[in-house]
Amino acid sequence: MPDRQQQHSTGRSFLRPRRAWRTGNIALTSGLLLFGVVIAGALAAPLIAALTGHGPTEQFRATGLDEMGLPVGPGKEFLLGTDGLGRDVLVRILYGARVSLLVGIPATTLALVIGTLLGLLAGWFRDWRGKLLDRIMDVVLAFPFVLMALALITLNRDAAGRPVLAPEVLVILVIALFSWIYFARLVRSIVQTLRHGPLVEAAQVSGADTATILLRDILPILAPKLAVFWAVQLPVNIVAEATLSFLGVGIAAPMPSLGNMIADAQRSGLYQIQPWLLLGPGLMLFLAVAGANLIAAGTRTWLDPNSARS
Repeated sequence: MPDRQQQHSTGRSFLRPRRAWRTGNIALTSGLLLFGVVIAGALAAPLIAALTGHGPTEQFRATGLDEMGLPVGPGKEFLLGTDGLGRDVLVRILYGARVSLLVGIPATTLALVIGTLLGLLAGWFRDWRGKLLDRIMDVVLAFPFVLMALALITLNRDAAGRPVLAPEVLVILVIALFSWIYFARLVRSIVQTLRHGPLVEAAQVSGADTATILLRDILPILAPKLAVFWAVQLPVNIVAEATLSFLGVGIAAPMPSLGNMIADAQRSGLYQIQPWLLLGPGLMLFLAVAGANLIAAGTRTWLDPNSARS
């Protein structure tokens, strides 16, 4: 009887990783499909604009507004209707997705590079250098993102009132400035654990210096976790860009972004009678965020099936 129970227990423990792997594959596939729709739309934006003859900032008041000056609904000429200025909503949504990716991906990658470098140093050095980096992380973490981003972006003006940096570049830098901390804390905790492990001790015995140990021995161990965390942080940064644009300090009009399209629909109140003004960019933002989250969850489960149990 005990042997049979032990066999059942062994069978269940053997099946758990397989079930987790299958679950991870489903999540990863679903995420790739959803996020693939966003990428395809972003890549196809110039083609759709050329085929329709509608640029993302062009106004078609003669054909895009009715006799009362209200946006026309979905039809042959405007597949998703127009906004309050007679601009093609479909074309603007696709360009908005393009902006979200062109801001979110570089910002997350820059945060990954900065956070990994500083996290390696903070985890390795336990003298004043490590403590200084720890305090810097605490200070950055204490600042509220939205308020500090508003302040920094507002200062992006020269004496003539013109932007010093392009809005897209500034938004990328601001988002990276406040998101590198999460990569750094992850890397620091792992490095602190590995620092006194047999791998590092063997490298030190062989005469390897600090840079070699960090880059050759520790960084490859961090790579899978950093890849997963990059996918986790990407939707957060996409939402951050949309939030800044929604508040009017991100991507400047008339260039469309998903955030400022949602803000325009809310400010005008037209979404109450023309819901496509809000549903279109909102759905595209949902696909981007949900897809990236599913990719992160699926990748984590695929790399570590035991994580599914937690």
